[in-house]
Amino acid sequence: MTKPKVLDQLRDAIRLKQYSIRTEQAYSDWLRRFIRFHNMTHPKDLREPEVVEFLTNLAVKRRVSASTQNQALNALVFFYKHVLQDPLGDITQSVRAKQPQKLPTVLSREEVTKILAVLRGDNQLIGALLYGSGLRLMECLRLRVKDLNFEYACLHIHDGKGMKDRVVTLPTQLHPPLQRLLHRNLLRHQNDVESGIGGVYLPFALSRKYPKAPKEWKWQYLFPATRLSRDPRSDRVGRHHLHITAFQKTMRAAVVKANVLKQASSHTLRHSFATHSLENGLDIRTVQEQLGHSSVETTEIYTHVLRRGAKAVRSPLEDIFLDI
Repeated sequence: MTKPKVLDQLRDAIRLKQYSIRTEQAYSDWLRRFIRFHNMTHPKDLREPEVVEFLTNLAVKRRVSASTQNQALNALVFFYKHVLQDPLGDITQSVRAKQPQKLPTVLSREEVTKILAVLRGDNQLIGALLYGSGLRLMECLRLRVKDLNFEYACLHIHDGKGMKDRVVTLPTQLHPPLQRLLHRNLLRHQNDVESGIGGVYLPFALSRKYPKAPKEWKWQYLFPATRLSRDPRSDRVGRHHLHITAFQKTMRAAVVKANVLKQASSHTLRHSFATHSLENGLDIRTVQEQLGHSSVETTEIYTHVLRRGAKAVRSPLEDIFLDI
């Protein structure tokens, strides 16, 4: 029996740890780039000096960000520890990039209104949920029909960042458009089932435990893709959720069209939700729970934004007369 290739071994180790598909794709890509950088040398013949050389090239010649450099390091540390069973030595302190401490960009309420007004259709609903419920973009795209609770005006977020579940608010203003979206999606789903498609990805072994579940309405994605795709894990053809880059591109275009001059992304809507909630008097613990932060210290960054804003600090220039 032939031994699996190193990339296959890495994927098996990642799936054993129940890491997300995005982590699997990222780690596999970094290992592939590491091997190519060293002229297709097998990783078992490469050690700390070669890892440092690879990361140095990323930082010096490729000029990647600190987070990108650290992701590459994490991928290689994981591979040597869990696949080759030969952990790297203590090099993490010397090659791990220091993350810059940056305050988040926050939009004003007027700017949020302009951007949401430019967005159309499902994209407008996605943007409204990011701002109205404080969701991460992938959390929003992974919402399923069963996660909506109109009676209690809440959303159930499953397997968020850090594999944590939480319940967040669902603005009542979004109830009617979401119900219309569900009606349209149901018609499409029924057509898929009649065509023999309709199978959606289910986490872990749920599809084996409940064979009929992938075609059940409650498990379908709230924002399904317009095209069918093949699941890289099960190889099953079905209707996945919208791709993350689709909304990101639309959001960038909306920011320009709305004439908002800030460097805003989909995550900026989440930052704005947190800041505006604190401005409205919501306590920081509740905001922490809504955002799904493990520590309140992470949420406190938004109080720094408030304290440094124009409403919190009165300039001494206000006390003198200046004829300009």
